[in-house]
Amino acid sequence: MSHPFYPFLDEQTNQIDDEKAGAEGDFSDVRYAARIAIYDDPSVTPRVEVVEPRGVREYLDEITALVYKLAHDQGGVIPFTVIREVVENFIHAYFIEPTISILDGGNTIRFSDQGPGIDDKSRALEYGTTSATAEMKHYIRGVGFGLPSVQQYMQDKGGILSVEDNLGKGTIVTISMDSSFVEKTRSRDEAKGEERDGHPHEVVLVEAGELLETLRHAEAPQMRAVSVDVDKRGHAVLEFLDKHEAVGPSDLVRTYGGSNPTWSRTLKSLENEGFLLKRGQKRYLTKKGRGYLSDGS
Repeated sequence: MSHPFYPFLDEQTNQIDDEKAGAEGDFSDVRYAARIAIYDDPSVTPRVEVVEPRGVREYLDEITALVYKLAHDQGGVIPFTVIREVVENFIHAYFIEPTISILDGGNTIRFSDQGPGIDDKSRALEYGTTSATAEMKHYIRGVGFGLPSVQQYMQDKGGILSVEDNLGKGTIVTISMDSSFVEKTRSRDEAKGEERDGHPHEVVLVEAGELLETLRHAEAPQMRAVSVDVDKRGHAVLEFLDKHEAVGPSDLVRTYGGSNPTWSRTLKSLENEGFLLKRGQKRYLTKKGRGYLSDGS
C-alpha cells in the first residue's frame, strides 16, 4: 500500500540500530559538528557558527535554518528549499566534517565534507539517480531529486551549481546566484516588506527564525518560564487548539477576524513560550500547552 512521505512534517524521527547503518559508516549517530563560516569581508578571518551533533532530522533542520538566516543576514537571496536540498546530501557523506562557507554577500554558498565522495558527478545531477539506502530514506526522500532540482533552479535564475572533489576525499557543492537576479529579488522583497509594516528583512527571515526557535526550545525547555501571562489573543489560540488538531494564521482570521501578521505574532509568542510547536505551516499544542488548558490557567 502506498503512503505519503513528509519527512519535514514528521515529529517522530525513526531510530535506526547500529547494525542497520550503512556499510561505510553510521550516519544515524551524528558525531561531527557542522561548521558554518561567514565571510563578512574576504580579506579577514570569517566568523564561525557551530551546530553540535544531535538527532539526524534535528541536525539537518538546524543547519538548514541557520545557513539560510546567516546568508540572508548578509543580503543573500538563495531560497530556504534550495539550501535544504544541498544540506540533506550530507547524509551521503555520513556527516563527516560538514563545513559550509557563506560568501559573496550570502549569494555564494559552498558545502564541503570528507565523506566517500561522488564518483560519477554528472549522473548525480540526473533526476532519479540516487545512492540513498533504505536506512537513509527514514530521513530524506531518497528519490534522486535534491541536486538535480537545485541545478534546475540555478540554471533558471542564471546561477550556477558545481560539484567537485574535496582535498584528499569528500565532496564540495557550490551554489552561486547571478548578480542581476539578486538585485531583482532584493527589489521585490523590499517592495513586499514595505507593504507588510515596513519590515522586509523580518519577512525574509521569519521561517528560518521560527524553525531555529523551535529547535532550541526542544533542546532546553527548562530555560522557559513556567508562569506565563497569556493575553486575550493567546487564550483564543489555545481555545481553538482545544477543539482542533492544528492552527495557522488564516484559521484564526476566519474564526476571530483580525489580520494574518497579528495572529502570526501571537502564534510565535506562544511558540517561544513553549505552548506550541511548529511543523510545516501549522502549530500544534505541546505538553505544556495542554497542561495550561487542563489547569484552566
